[in-house]
Amino acid sequence: MIELLHATDRLRELLDPDADFETIASGFVFTEGPAWQPATSTLTFSDLRGDARWSWRADRGARLEARPAWKVNGATVDLDGSILLCEHASSSVVRVRADGAREIVAFHFEGTYLNSPNDVVVRSDGSVWFTDSNYGRWKHVVGVERPFELGFQGVYRVPPGGGDVELVVARDEFEQPNGLCFSPDESVLYVDDVDDLKAFDVRPDGTLGPARIVCSGMGSAGAETGNPDGMRCDEQGNVWVTARDGLWVFDPAGELLGIIRTPEVCANLTWGGDDWRTLFLCTSTTVRTLRTRVASDPRARHGIPG
Repeated sequence: MIELLHATDRLRELLDPDADFETIASGFVFTEGPAWQPATSTLTFSDLRGDARWSWRADRGARLEARPAWKVNGATVDLDGSILLCEHASSSVVRVRADGAREIVAFHFEGTYLNSPNDVVVRSDGSVWFTDSNYGRWKHVVGVERPFELGFQGVYRVPPGGGDVELVVARDEFEQPNGLCFSPDESVLYVDDVDDLKAFDVRPDGTLGPARIVCSGMGSAGAETGNPDGMRCDEQGNVWVTARDGLWVFDPAGELLGIIRTPEVCANLTWGGDDWRTLFLCTSTTVRTLRTRVASDPRARHGIPG
């Protein structure tokens, strides 16, 4: 049985009472970037530190798709079914189509290379939103050591159909922006940092209002048990965020419903499966699933990735 911390009855209502983690793939260095492709019932994910991109399907298990893979971190499915990938090594957000064709979506801001895009989501209008921390430029296995050229870590938007990258937050808003997701009605954008979760109201013109703190103190010293990282919203607007000890779940008002402890550090998550009630979790050396009573953000079920 799964272990819950600070759990409310409302959290228990979101989970199958007999739920437990099931390992569907193992033997990796550090998994990241899960993205569910409903057209083929396939999960795409990466072994970030192993520099490989994988896919998994229930009828065949895990299969290596690319190695090297430019240190892929976050990923999502675009409106047309192609995969959007955040590549640490190339400082780019790229699109990989079904035939393998590779396109650059974003790689610089105002003439300077991005740091190392971390995670990415798509809005219903086709705009691509991503965070740009600088972890991929550290002397570390998650990237390739190189100078810090940009001088800040931001959150960006690529207009529908492509175009110049637009900074959507103040340059000093984040230390290391990481995971991000929209609420089901796209009225709120959530973005996490090294220790906290922030929310921004999305104005009618697509710009963001001032940040408000949803929760602080979510990280752990040295990241032994995880820091704020990937996140997704469910159909009720609850926000599921990987952080210290596992998976933190907040309701739309920002109340913590509880923490689901994970067997290893959990870096990212996504919903999928035929009924969109299977939670896929990237837990360090493994990929695991957890059945829930709540389904994915309905945008994903209508072709709009979370």
